[in-house]
Amino acid sequence: MDSVQDEIIEEFSVFDDWLDKYDYLIGLSETLPPIAPEHRTEQYLIQGCQSRVWVDARLDGGRVYFAADSDAIITKGIIALLIRVLNGRSPKEILDTELYFIDAIGLSANLSPTRANGLLAMIKQMRLYALAFEAKAEAGEHQKNETA
Repeated sequence: MDSVQDEIIEEFSVFDDWLDKYDYLIGLSETLPPIAPEHRTEQYLIQGCQSRVWVDARLDGGRVYFAADSDAIITKGIIALLIRVLNGRSPKEILDTELYFIDAIGLSANLSPTRANGLLAMIKQMRLYALAFEAKAEAGEHQKNETA
C-alpha cells in the first residue's frame, strides 16, 4: 500500500530544486481523473482552500474512487498525488493511511501557509468521504444482522 508513496518520494528525489518539483507537480495536474461537470458545484467545493478545489468520491465494490479538479494548477498537482495514493482503497485503509510522502518530498515545508491549509483541508475531505462510506457500510451490516 505504501509502495505508491515510496514511488512518489523516489520521483521527487530526482529534483534538487523546488522550482523543478513545482514543474513536476504542474505536470501531474494533467493526470487528474476528470470530475463530472455536475460535481463542480459549491457542494463539492473544499472549504479552507485558497484556490477552488472540488472533490467527489464514490464507493464501488468496497473501494473508494476519487475525482477532483482545481482552478489552480499546483493545487491540482497536489490533489493528483493524494488521489494516486488513496484511490481504490477501502474506507478503512484511507482512514488508517499515514501520508508520510508529504513530508518526505518536502511538500509541507515548501508550501505557503494558505496552500498548506488547503492541503490539510483536501486530506480531511477525502477522509470524511471514507468515514461516511465506512459508517454507511457498517449501518448496512447492522441492518442485515437484525433482519437475519
